[in-house]
Amino acid sequence: MKIALVHPETRQVKLAKIGFSWTVLCFNFFPPLFRGDWKWAAIMFGCTIITGNFSALVFMFIYNKLYIKELLSKGYQADNEISRQLLITYGFIVDDCDTYDHVVDDEDIDPFDF
Repeated sequence: MKIALVHPETRQVKLAKIGFSWTVLCFNFFPPLFRGDWKWAAIMFGCTIITGNFSALVFMFIYNKLYIKELLSKGYQADNEISRQLLITYGFIVDDCDTYDHVVDDEDIDPFDF
């Protein structure tokens, strides 16, 4: 399942797959390299040097999630309603409904109040 993310200023669209990454399993650090995800390509390359292809067995489960979170942190947003609903369903973003009457400030929370 793929989602479309768009940057609001540059209008650049990136497609990202949700879930398991067969490409990372087969090609290790090359998928992030081809996507321009330099940070995770370098991290995965370092892990490959240290552990061999064992690191691919770990990253195949988490890389797509890391990639989507990285894009969202850079300001990318869902390009369409289906992508937005998928981001909500998989816990990447919270539904921004208007049903909340009061926004809780950090000052209102007492961590020692049980």
